[in-house]
Amino acid sequence: MHKTFSAVAVLLLLTSSAFAGEAPDFSKVEIVTTDLGNRTYMLVGQGGNITVAVGTDGVIMVDTQFAPLHDKIKAAVGKLTPLPIKYVVNTHYHGDHTGGNEAFQKDGATVVADPNVGKRLSEGVTNALTGAKTPPSPGGAVPKQTYNGMTTVSVGGRSAQVFHPANAHTDGDSAIYFADANVLATGDIVSIGGRYPNIDVAVNGNIKGMIAAVDSYLKMSNDTTKIVPGHGTLMNKAQLQEYRDLLATARDRVTKLIREGKSEDDAVAAKPIVDLEKKAGANEMASANLVRLIYRSLKV
Repeated sequence: MHKTFSAVAVLLLLTSSAFAGEAPDFSKVEIVTTDLGNRTYMLVGQGGNITVAVGTDGVIMVDTQFAPLHDKIKAAVGKLTPLPIKYVVNTHYHGDHTGGNEAFQKDGATVVADPNVGKRLSEGVTNALTGAKTPPSPGGAVPKQTYNGMTTVSVGGRSAQVFHPANAHTDGDSAIYFADANVLATGDIVSIGGRYPNIDVAVNGNIKGMIAAVDSYLKMSNDTTKIVPGHGTLMNKAQLQEYRDLLATARDRVTKLIREGKSEDDAVAAKPIVDLEKKAGANEMASANLVRLIYRSLKV
């Protein structure tokens, strides 16, 4: 089973980051916890960042990383509180954020997500760049509770405001705001640290939606907001603005090429974002992939 999962893990890593990587050795992964204040925490392991909010009778957790990390994640939360994880909120369907869904739901948690998360997990998807197929997930991984537009998830003394940015990283994104801690979890709409963000155009992801979502995050943030990106280190509002500027620059340059009548291949060959690679910590292949994804989302 582990060998089968590792093959899928490689595919998911390729899908989410749009550049090659090796299957992680989960036995070596350590879960690192950062205290964000007011019994709210950021957990970093392998895959998407996790946010944890501890209430008086239970825990709200954002995302579940990869399936083999369930025990390590559960142990990390157990060091913070003996209370059960009552709710898990998925920021989107990618396996490095939802791989532990089934196990945590077996533990008694309720996974909450936009309806399209369940659709993608149930049906499987095909990568827009590579054509690689991710098979359907087990039924137990599908969120038990869905919402439309906006909802609130609560445990004793703690509430998470959950809202859906339309057609951004995917068509099933959620962002989660813990007002009492001034902590915002963005999922992969915001993704930094050695990568460009992925725009999953196969499931209606769109650069325009990405930028609109980040604009909404900026409006609801202040100078003390702690922003937990889908990948990368904890951010503040000024860093989020820099990220938004990078997205807008990339969009504008690809838009210009489209208006000049350039084909997708011509746009890639023009290398319009090569100067952004150093800032993003990305490489030439990642730049080419991002140009293709922006091009396709703008041509919809």
